[in-house]
Amino acid sequence: MNMENAQQMNTETHLDPMKDDLPLMANTSYMLVKHYVLDLDVDFKSKVVEGSIVLFFETGSQYRKTSSAGKECCQSQFDETCKMRASEPCHIPMINVSTCSSKTECNDFAVSGKEEEATSDENSNHSNNEQASGISSSKDCCDLEDRGNKDFLLVLDCCDLSVLKVEEVDVAAVSGIEKFTRSAKLTGVSKELENLRNRIVRELVTLPADRWKEQLYYFTHCSQAPGCGELLFSTGTWSLEIRKSGIQTPADFPHAIRIWYKTKPEGRSVTWTTDQSGRPCVYTMGSPINNRALFPCQEPPIALSTWQASVRTAADFVVLMSGENSAEPVQLQEGILSWYYYVSMPMPASTFTIAVGCWQEVKQQSFKQKAAIGTNTEFSLPSSQTDLRWHEEICGHVEYPCRFQNPAARLQAVIPYRVFAPWCLMESCEKYLLQLIPQCLSAAYATLGTHPFSRLDVLIVPSNFSSLGMASPHIIFLSQSVLPGGSHLCGTRLCHEIAHAWFGLAIGARDWTEEWLSEGFATFLEDIFWARAQQQLSHDEIKGQQELKALLRWRRLRDEVQNSEEELQVLRPKKESTGELSESGASVVKYGLKAEKIFMQVHYLKGYFLLRSLARTIGEVSYLASLRKFVFKFHGQLVLSQDFLTMLLEDIPKQKQSELTVESIFQNWLDTSGIPKLSLREYERAAALKPVNLHPW
Repeated sequence: MNMENAQQMNTETHLDPMKDDLPLMANTSYMLVKHYVLDLDVDFKSKVVEGSIVLFFETGSQYRKTSSAGKECCQSQFDETCKMRASEPCHIPMINVSTCSSKTECNDFAVSGKEEEATSDENSNHSNNEQASGISSSKDCCDLEDRGNKDFLLVLDCCDLSVLKVEEVDVAAVSGIEKFTRSAKLTGVSKELENLRNRIVRELVTLPADRWKEQLYYFTHCSQAPGCGELLFSTGTWSLEIRKSGIQTPADFPHAIRIWYKTKPEGRSVTWTTDQSGRPCVYTMGSPINNRALFPCQEPPIALSTWQASVRTAADFVVLMSGENSAEPVQLQEGILSWYYYVSMPMPASTFTIAVGCWQEVKQQSFKQKAAIGTNTEFSLPSSQTDLRWHEEICGHVEYPCRFQNPAARLQAVIPYRVFAPWCLMESCEKYLLQLIPQCLSAAYATLGTHPFSRLDVLIVPSNFSSLGMASPHIIFLSQSVLPGGSHLCGTRLCHEIAHAWFGLAIGARDWTEEWLSEGFATFLEDIFWARAQQQLSHDEIKGQQELKALLRWRRLRDEVQNSEEELQVLRPKKESTGELSESGASVVKYGLKAEKIFMQVHYLKGYFLLRSLARTIGEVSYLASLRKFVFKFHGQLVLSQDFLTMLLEDIPKQKQSELTVESIFQNWLDTSGIPKLSLREYERAAALKPVNLHPW
């Protein structure tokens, strides 16, 4: 998720949405979101999600200060941004004629409560452009020609949304919030009030982890506080841009803002469809544009944040989300239920997941469930007791209530789980999934140790789901296609998605172009988990099964390499620029919108064969011990390929390294297209000797 060219973020119209890179527009270096509060209504008749989102920020690393003093230190950066934007008028936000008919109206907009009340809808100072009907302005958004001051512009990732209103939130009005004001005194001076509000937010977002419940309580009440002035905004193809008249620095910009918006039926972050029983539903299906068409957010993975959400819908529907609590609905009025979820572990906004439908919870008699769990008691402890010494160390992530430091969580081989499905698939789910989940969870625990997340929901999603599965925090989506495949297909896919709890979620890629760090690891660990879950098979049977799967994967990878563009076969397409960000924090995901890339498996398969090669060189026992060490050291953090490879090679005895270096692995595996020659010869020889049964199980 980095910037190939700093100007790419400012040329939205140059991006072909069917071919080019995915832009991440948010200027996270100036302001970084720490918490979202969503308050939404789901309407199946209009196929719209509507409501508000409150964002709580801290000042970003590029401009971190506690007062307005010394503005010059970073003002030049904003000046350069404005100049660059001015030279590219194609990117200038479109202004709706009816809402802002002259430069004077826009520039003289005031944000005090009185003037906000006096502003009529017909003369609103906001722009919610439906791009086709807007009129392009030739004037730079910073108004360089007409104003000496240059307002700071907050940029959020946003697409396919109708933004209705943006306002500052008066967090100082919350009862009991004075504990966060220290010795500050409220006065009638507007500037002092603004500073006080930002100080409150700063204190709130930095509360220690052991006060997370108190923090969540005040986030809730602050999100319900009244607005204290509307903010100017405009929407572009990929972004929402917000400013406050007269505010020139991120430190002085409101740190709590509320955005009123609604999604569009054609929005690409969610899909409105019917389930296998013909009932309406909507869910996040893993869109290439992630969640920016569901709510305005900061998409770059560096924007690790917590969230909470209240979702209201008709009483016939069940709301499932990637929250850490198992929500119980509350009836607000006849026929309407509200569902509340939250998370306390900071994660990228792309991991937020929701599914609303007439799902049925699949249950079985308690003695059956206990029997299924009981068969896996040998997996109730980590496979290497020496791993426990790592838990005596301090975690390397930002502070949050971490399960790796929780003694009870460290001994939990099977986390609480539930299964949901359309009514017509409940029998198949009961037959396979309910028995397999505890086996797969136990096998994963035996391999990697502590489960990063406290619970798991598994949902059989509608038939239009384009993948076999998708993992998010606390929830896994599975395709109905895995059910006819019986225990083997269900089990292997479950193991793959469960592996993502560690690789892809608890440990995320700092640059989204390095997908192999998620999919390669999950594909490799899928075999390890499934081998441990199949207690009825002998060691030789398991090894034979794994070799046959490797050969099938090899043939698939070979065919893909022969029939795809070389540039899409590179696992680290940005090479030495991987992980770099632009000055503002904006970047692009290289080839993120390439249509053919969605169907490619090179990151799964080439990544798998790299890890398999390393495991063979090191030895499986030592290799898995290194994986457990890596998990403990880097959980809750974002990594690059070299973080894993450097740590792994440090643990390899010199006599086994056989000239392995980070640079050689980059050169042979990650920075080039195709398949390494040594690996190619090995598997071509095996493929020529071994007949393949396409239905071995």
